[in-house]
Amino acid sequence: MRPEELEALLELYTHLHEEAVPPESPARSALWAGLLADPNYHILAAERGGRLCASCTLVVVPNLTRALRPYGLVENVVTRRDCRGQGLASACLARARELAEAADCYKLMLLTGAKDEATLRFYTRAGYNCTDKTAFIQWL
Repeated sequence: MRPEELEALLELYTHLHEEAVPPESPARSALWAGLLADPNYHILAAERGGRLCASCTLVVVPNLTRALRPYGLVENVVTRRDCRGQGLASACLARARELAEAADCYKLMLLTGAKDEATLRFYTRAGYNCTDKTAFIQWL
């Protein structure tokens, strides 16, 4: 992502679960600059016709286990409603996997709150499974 793409990304997130784009503020600007500067934080995007249509985030987490190999966490998988079913999020997830492999991650993790079978099949087709681990969430 480029610094000037923040507004488009925030608008895309309204297709995920956000109700509105957070207003411009020094805290938002500082957070965006920090994310862009972090070599372990990757915002992957797919465009169509010059418009941001899909995205996901990959965070590579350093780790002291598994022979010091990091792991990857995928979050914020989203596709604009009118662009779904075109393979754009799949391309973002495939790129996340490539980056995780290049970083020598031993696993990728993805959590979803989705319950509909189509979304769960989408993640299965992307190579994820829901049988190896049990996820627990504590909302703060």
